[in-house]
Amino acid sequence: MRQFVFYNPTQIVFGEGKTSDIGRYLKGQKCLFLYGSTSIKQNGIYDKVIDSLKNHDVTFVEKSGVKPNPVLSFVHEAIDLARKEQVDCILAVGGGSVIDTAKAVAAGFYYRGDVWDFFVDKARITKALPIYVVLTLSATASEMNSGAVITNEATKQKFNIRSEGLFPKTSILDPTNTYTVPKKQAANGSVDAIVHLLEGYFTGKYPNTPIQDGFVETLVRTVIATTKKILENPTDYDARANFMWSATLAFNGLTTAGVGDYGFPNHMMGHSLSALYNVDHGASLSIVFPAWLKHNEPTLSDRLTRFGKEVFGKTGAKEAIAAMEEYFHAIGAPVRLSEVNIDKGEIKKIAENAVSLAKKWGLKNYTEDVIAKILEFAA
Repeated sequence: MRQFVFYNPTQIVFGEGKTSDIGRYLKGQKCLFLYGSTSIKQNGIYDKVIDSLKNHDVTFVEKSGVKPNPVLSFVHEAIDLARKEQVDCILAVGGGSVIDTAKAVAAGFYYRGDVWDFFVDKARITKALPIYVVLTLSATASEMNSGAVITNEATKQKFNIRSEGLFPKTSILDPTNTYTVPKKQAANGSVDAIVHLLEGYFTGKYPNTPIQDGFVETLVRTVIATTKKILENPTDYDARANFMWSATLAFNGLTTAGVGDYGFPNHMMGHSLSALYNVDHGASLSIVFPAWLKHNEPTLSDRLTRFGKEVFGKTGAKEAIAAMEEYFHAIGAPVRLSEVNIDKGEIKKIAENAVSLAKKWGLKNYTEDVIAKILEFAA
């Protein structure tokens, strides 16, 4: 196992009914209350949050309208509002898109330049507003990590930031909040959690990591099993709870601690699909991940064989890839570019867009030609 520092200061408050406790963690503060569409008003989460805030003397200003692929223009608007209202913190009620937006706003609040400077490494985040979360969609683990991803509509770039100051202070994880999540989004969340787990599993450079391997394999099996149950019965509490905690653990730093250098080539390519064509994040990953496995099958044969046996009970590398692709297809996630109306002729454009993020992330082997060859497997 390699040297590592594991640091995660986020307090998790887990369980049914915990949404009504959010106010006690913000007591006496003024917050910017961020959320997406009207869904939290329709399913009752909004009223629970508002009642809790009022009961604990929390003042707030609301801003709704966060998009599933959050955008920079909205972040700019929210920063302006937060400054005008002189808020003390940000409350994100939603999934990864809302939480990522909250993190970008928190980072930009004290910075006098354009917050996009942080995304293109022109500036470093030194101070941020405190962030609190009520999770309503399990997928990204943004509720327990220090990263965020935003799309710049003008440049068609979907880039990320990361800073210790962006760990949420407290995140409420109430599985009942996810009962009304549409099946499509449940499938997207399943894909996202799985690929978060498997990026490090397949790209980590150190071979002797039985603890991490066991974590990943168990979590992937759990995500798959609980997703199937959720799609059959959306109000299965145990399935929702196990899925929610698995998705959070998938990307909070635990499974990759000690694996050595690793990368996120699938997220690199998936981000381009979202930036260029507004493809859902999970859907972008279900398309590129099997393609990436097929491209790298010769060098990942032993690893794939183990994965196939431990997760799917399959024998052989090709069988493992087929099982992964079949699972994505079974839950309704796309596995080809054509399924999201992207023509094969767009591959060059996607590769040209993706290579800028590959450079930012230090993925030196991912040239335009290599990315294009991978995407051919998804055509």
